[in-house]
Formats: sequence, C-alpha cells, structure tokens
Amino acid sequence: MIFKKSLLAAAMSALVLTACGGSSSDDDVAVVEPTGFSFAATEMITNLTNDVIVAGYQNLNDEAADFLLATQNLVNTPSAENLAAAQQAWKDVRVPWEQGESHIFGPVDALSIDPHLDTWPLNTSDLQALLDSQTSFSADELKTFNDDVQGFHTMEFLLFGDGVTDNEKSIEEMTTLESEYLSAAAEVFKGYTQTLFDAWTVANDPNDENSPAYKALLLSANNEVYASQLGVVEELINGMIGIVDEVGNGKIAEPFGSSIENIDTSKVESQYSWNSLADFTDNIRGVQNIYRGEFLAEADKAGIIDFVNAADSTVATRIDTEIVDAIAAIEAIAGDSDMPFRQAINDVDGRVRIQVAIDALSILQTSLENDVLTKLQAWQQ
Repeated sequence: MIFKKSLLAAAMSALVLTACGGSSSDDDVAVVEPTGFSFAATEMITNLTNDVIVAGYQNLNDEAADFLLATQNLVNTPSAENLAAAQQAWKDVRVPWEQGESHIFGPVDALSIDPHLDTWPLNTSDLQALLDSQTSFSADELKTFNDDVQGFHTMEFLLFGDGVTDNEKSIEEMTTLESEYLSAAAEVFKGYTQTLFDAWTVANDPNDENSPAYKALLLSANNEVYASQLGVVEELINGMIGIVDEVGNGKIAEPFGSSIENIDTSKVESQYSWNSLADFTDNIRGVQNIYRGEFLAEADKAGIIDFVNAADSTVATRIDTEIVDAIAAIEAIAGDSDMPFRQAINDVDGRVRIQVAIDALSILQTSLENDVLTKLQAWQQ
C-alpha cells in the first residue's frame, strides 16, 4: 500500500525558527526576541487520529451496514415504509462520509475509495442502459462496473428519483430490478467502507513492521510518510483548507455561476435527494471536528484550535467563530421555505444567501491559509 507523503513536511522541517545578529561592540548587539511558540502535539494528534478520524470511519462503516440491511429489507418486502427507511439510511451514512472529507488523505486516496464511493456526476445514461439490458444484478458483477454507475449517487438516484420536482419517489415507481441493483450497490459500498476502516486500524501484515495500519504512521510520526509531528499537523491543516476550498469554490460556486444566466444545475451534488445543503454543512462540520478535536459532540478534547491557541489565542477564537459562521451561512441558504440548493441557485433571494455563504467560506479559507498553516513556521516542537 502506497501513501502520499505530506507535501510540505520536508520544506517545513528545514525552516530556521530563530535568528541572531551582533557586532564586536556590546553596545551594538541587536537583541532578537524569539518569535516561535512551543506546543506539545502528541495528545492532539492522538485524539484527532483515534477519536475523530478513526471513530468517523467506524461510524461510516456501521452506518453502511445499516444501509445495506435497509436495502435488503426493501428487496425482500417492497413497501413505502421500507423505501422511506432506506432513504433515511442513505442520508445517515452520508453524514460521516461528508464530515470525513475534511481529511481525505491516506487510504481513502491511495486505495481510490473516494471515487468508488462518491463519483459525481452520475452517468444516468449508462445506468439506465444496464437496467434495460439485464435481468438481474449481483454485488460481484456490479463491483466491476465504472465508478459513475455505483456508489452514493447511483443509490441516491434509485432511491429518490431525478429530483426535478420533488425528492419523494414512491414505492410504485421503484422496479424490482432497481431495488436489486440498489442492494447490490449497497453491498459493494459496505465492502469499501470496511476496507477503509481496516486500512486505518489493521496492519497489512502483522509480522511486517513496514506494513502498519495507517493510524500508526500518524501516531509515530517518524516514518517515510511523516518524518515528524510537523508533517502530521500540516496534513491535518491542509485537509481542512482543501474541503473549505472545494465547498466554497467548487460544490457551491460552480453550479451557482457568475450570474443567473450562467447557472449549471447539472453540477449540483446530491440533487436527487435534495441533500446538497446537508452535504455542504457536514463538510464544514468535519472541519470543525478537526479544529475542535471533537466528534459526535465529545467535549474537552485536543484539536487544531489548541495548536493555534498556543501561538495566538485571539486568532484561535476568531477562526472557531468563522467556522460557526460558515456553517450558519450554508444552513441559511434554504431560507424560511426550506428551499433545496438546486432551487436556491435560481431564486433571486436565494442567490443573495448563497453569496453570503461563499463569502463566509472565503474568509475561513483565507484564515486557515494565512493564520493557521503559517504557524508551522514558528512552531518549536
């Protein structure tokens, strides 16, 4: 298993943190005050690794098992109640995945699990061709299909319909073959979430110290991937920056367009279920999880906020507020009428609220880049 190395760790480790100067005369000696700060990162890294990242992947795997069961119940007993249960189970498993996008590094990237689970857009033409040309589906067969006809959005389309006028597909609209495809896709999906969880927690070869579980690489921080704790902290910060950028400048801004004439509804992710705003919110809640060191509302845990606080408590508090503000701005896009994102981009008032959210995300991204990532240069380990 090959994992990406932290992009800037080598460069950061070579930075000179202090400087001094002087002359032959005592009166002319320039006294340079230290500009660095000290922070013991072991507790923070341990908490973020075990109690946020790994705990999140365990939650994802558990929710995937519940979702698979819900789809099997739907196949065995087609009913409005079982369809509603499967729809809710899809939304439930979506939460830990979207929150986990704040740390898309390691196995989820190296094993191509991200595209297996979350390729967008869905290839509806190929999906329909498969449904039209075959009489049955199995998980083994479906796993060989392209990523754009399996994963989250294939299952979303089968469960909710096309989402154009509503997100309330009825049981009468779901064919037996669709439910069979759905359940096979859920089984493949569960296999990938198990692989992801195992890659973080189980050594590839227990007898080979060079084949550890990925979490061990973060916890030891003295290996070919992370030469020091600086590389781990950098990876975590860059993960937060990456998803804030993707949400603000990609997931929201691309379908939003530069004007109402340039809207592209086809780029709205999770549009079939009208779950887009929940997705975006959970992405930034994932940032909050890493920043605060909390998962599932656990308090008093060490997170990136503690690292920043050691350097500048005012900045640490400000960025925490900016994360809260960004989440609130995304949630506010729906307005009083609970408008889905695919409709809000076509609504005059909705577009105003969307721009507020884009601006809030831009502010947060700038702070993470300029006021958090740069702290690595002054950190005295």
